[in-house]
Amino acid sequence: MGLGYVLLLALLPAAGTIAGALLAEWKQPPDWLTGAALHAAAGIAAAVVAVELMPRAVEGGDHWLLALGFMGGAIFSIVLMRGTVFIQGQFGSDTTRVGLWAVYVAVATDLLIDGLTTGAGTAVSSDLGLLLAFSQIIANLPGGFAVTANFRSAGVQRSNRLWAATAYPLTPVLGAATGFLLLNGASTSLMAFALAFFAGLLLLATIEQIVPEADKPGAPLKVSSPAFAGGFIVLMLMSAYLGV
Repeated sequence: MGLGYVLLLALLPAAGTIAGALLAEWKQPPDWLTGAALHAAAGIAAAVVAVELMPRAVEGGDHWLLALGFMGGAIFSIVLMRGTVFIQGQFGSDTTRVGLWAVYVAVATDLLIDGLTTGAGTAVSSDLGLLLAFSQIIANLPGGFAVTANFRSAGVQRSNRLWAATAYPLTPVLGAATGFLLLNGASTSLMAFALAFFAGLLLLATIEQIVPEADKPGAPLKVSSPAFAGGFIVLMLMSAYLGV
């Protein structure tokens, strides 16, 4: 399959995120539901690292190489967090908090990894790439919903919320192009390094950005904890039964 096919597949993960955003635009959710959705998104992101990225990385590379890749991803995540300060300046500090946009960046990072895995999977098999892309539609619903709901609760203007939602497809398309062009035919060690890099990036973004923001709406533990576990379990079951 050509690059055009890969880029079309990369739009599917973004479709799930946009669908979640539109759902939050349709009806203002209560704060506790926003917190629960963020915890579910954090659970899904953690499962991507634990179930998909690191196991595949361990199979293909030396542990010292994986450590370097993971640390590189974590450092890059810090760079992205610093970039949210610039984003805040663009939209104004009166209606926006850095934490809100940090969560947006974290969700966009998850989409970047979705695109990377879709592109790399398609390089191996067109059927595998299609399966990866479709499975990520469901997994990305909570993230898009939670980000837009958070924006609404903080009073971010609707035009800015819609602009942010329409920008979602950019990162998975970029990731898919990278995965297909750079990782297609790459050595096992390089593939393992790349997987560890994105695992470090996603895990740090989840722990340092999504989880703290998820706790702010005040969702009770009886809701937030099952939401996190549910997100993790959904991704794990999809990985097991969809053959991802």
